[in-house]
Amino acid sequence: MNKQNSLIEQQLNHRTIREFTEDQISDQVISQLEEVAIHTATSTGMQYASVIRVKDPEKKAQIAEVCNQDYVARAPELWIFIVDLYRNTQIAKEHDADTVSSKQLERFLQGYSDAVLMAQNVNNAVESLDMGAVFLGSIQNNMGAMIDILQLPELTAPVLGLAFGHPNQEPQLKPRIPKEMRIFEDTYHYPDNAKEIMDAYDQEMTTYYDLRDSNRRVDSFYEQVVKKSNLRQSRREELIEDLRKQGFNVQPIE
Repeated sequence: MNKQNSLIEQQLNHRTIREFTEDQISDQVISQLEEVAIHTATSTGMQYASVIRVKDPEKKAQIAEVCNQDYVARAPELWIFIVDLYRNTQIAKEHDADTVSSKQLERFLQGYSDAVLMAQNVNNAVESLDMGAVFLGSIQNNMGAMIDILQLPELTAPVLGLAFGHPNQEPQLKPRIPKEMRIFEDTYHYPDNAKEIMDAYDQEMTTYYDLRDSNRRVDSFYEQVVKKSNLRQSRREELIEDLRKQGFNVQPIE
């Protein structure tokens, strides 16, 4: 029996919302979303992620500039999810424990996955309340600037942003690559008819209109892949150095 509840229906109809009404979100709802954030599953129970709720209009404008997206500054709510090993390191120091492990890549990756899970959990809650949101991976355009804007201490780093509010647009449901190309059993499998599957998807993508430019269809998926492959974002190549400055033991790319 194919049973579909309201949560699954909501997830299958996920749309990115970039424009919001001026309606503010109540303190009660914000408090609920904060509870959702801190109750997210976490690696080994160590809770290596935290959230910064950005309310200062000047900071929001600065983050919008980092993201190169004006709508970020207009969003009623802007939350930045961060790796946070600073807190537990302070606890360890207070108890005269060794803190070397706090700098290890493994700990950073635990915090990174914690932060991503937290962001997705909050997004699900936002959508369940008939609001909309947009994930902001573009905060990685300049991690150093984000660290300065948010005044992040050592052993912390920005991972993902989430801007949300009451929707002021209704975008199309964006096509996805068929599950035959993304979900496998036991081992990785590249289907024999992969080109046929992807050709059909590539054609379907040309029917999608991105509301950031409502006068034209988006490029085909193949064209998008080629553009991304050829794109070099010099500031993003400094991410490793930014993380090293924050105290994480990661090695620069040779």
